[in-house]
Amino acid sequence: MKVRLTDEVEAALAEGRPVVALESTIISHGMPYPDNVKMATEVEQIVRDNGAVPATIAVLDGIPRAGLTTDDLELLASDPDVTKVSVRDLPYVTARGLHGATTVAATMRLAAMAGVSTFVTGGLGGVHRGAATSFDISADLTELARTQVAVVSAGVKSILDIGLTLETLETYGVPVLVNGSDEFPAFYSRGSGFRAPLRIDGPDEAAAVMSASREIGLPGGLVIANPVPADDEIPAEVIGRHIDRALADAKAADIHGKDITPFLLGRIVELTGGDSLATNIALVRNNAAFGARMAASYADRRRQR
Repeated sequence: MKVRLTDEVEAALAEGRPVVALESTIISHGMPYPDNVKMATEVEQIVRDNGAVPATIAVLDGIPRAGLTTDDLELLASDPDVTKVSVRDLPYVTARGLHGATTVAATMRLAAMAGVSTFVTGGLGGVHRGAATSFDISADLTELARTQVAVVSAGVKSILDIGLTLETLETYGVPVLVNGSDEFPAFYSRGSGFRAPLRIDGPDEAAAVMSASREIGLPGGLVIANPVPADDEIPAEVIGRHIDRALADAKAADIHGKDITPFLLGRIVELTGGDSLATNIALVRNNAAFGARMAASYADRRRQR
């Protein structure tokens, strides 16, 4: 099965111009309507303004797509029947002709199939708190170990066990780069208390590592952690209290599996009075600008070879 490309994305790939993949779960399951469709449209424009072509990825009517229309984005943002799709769900959703919003893992897989090597998202999945008993580990990590796509995020989602996630990425041989900081970011906050495994400064340095990774032949992807702008962050001690409350609420309601992350993010929006949503939007915008510039630099390197 091929990924259906828009004319804009197909032309850019054929000409060796930079293309940036964007996920769709953040639209369907990460933010409320109409903030989600507004954010998706703005992020696509930010990618264009920074020299790349956006390719939002989803499954519509069972067909994997890279590049969506305005109507497609509106459907993903407002239709309650859009399925949250990780890699394991792709065969089911495509076979049954369903609509699916792709997670980081599924977006990586479809982006690679389409020939897109740079992907921008908000936060990475990882090892959930309590995973020693629940075994709840995001497929994002296994996909990073085997799919050659560079993923720009604001770090691992704060609701997760960041330390164990970094250990797992090390085990899988996935380079983890932090832009402009010696500390690994924690999504809503610029710091997590964990050192940056590897530091880079700016999109050109990120593109250089991305190019070297391909030349060496590493089988998997890259993590580029781009801290949320200082003016938009929520201090770790503040967001930590809200996360603890949201986790307790999820446990009381027996929410787990693929439903846990959307529940926690929505509950945190409630507990912060909307501040976490504003931070989420700000960090996605910031990542889109960085990712587009990184993709442009990487495309320049490929042309010069």
